[in-house]
Amino acid sequence: MKAIHAEIGDAVRFSKTIGEADVYMFAGITGDFSGNHVNEAFMKKSKYGGRIAHGALLVGFMSTASTLMMERSLAQGIDCTPVSLGYDRIRFLNPVYFGDTVDVIYTVSEIEEARGRTRADVKVFNQDGVLVAVGEHLGKWVPNPISEVSKV
Repeated sequence: MKAIHAEIGDAVRFSKTIGEADVYMFAGITGDFSGNHVNEAFMKKSKYGGRIAHGALLVGFMSTASTLMMERSLAQGIDCTPVSLGYDRIRFLNPVYFGDTVDVIYTVSEIEEARGRTRADVKVFNQDGVLVAVGEHLGKWVPNPISEVSKV
């Protein structure tokens, strides 16, 4: 059985329209009630002209995309447990407003079969095709222990 069912260039997409409830629930979970996210009057006076979503919420959507890629591999039968090692080079390039639809494109860019690791480029676009965030995801494919049942 193969440890990683992924090839360089394999990609998945996750799309989501950002609602007010998404931002407020995220603020409640994280405790980040910055005016940037929850104070319309404050943000109306800013360069942005209105509230914007948390950048960390976009990282959550990046995680969703990584899960989709890992589930694809799991569905093909692997003898390991895929986990996230984290994200590098995350940048929030443009604001995401309430009502925007984001498309997260997760593309495998590197595979280290011997180390059980993958790297992926992650790009987030809004509904107008504007790049709003980028990052790199590091995946680890941890070998499962050989159980007594599998030895038989």
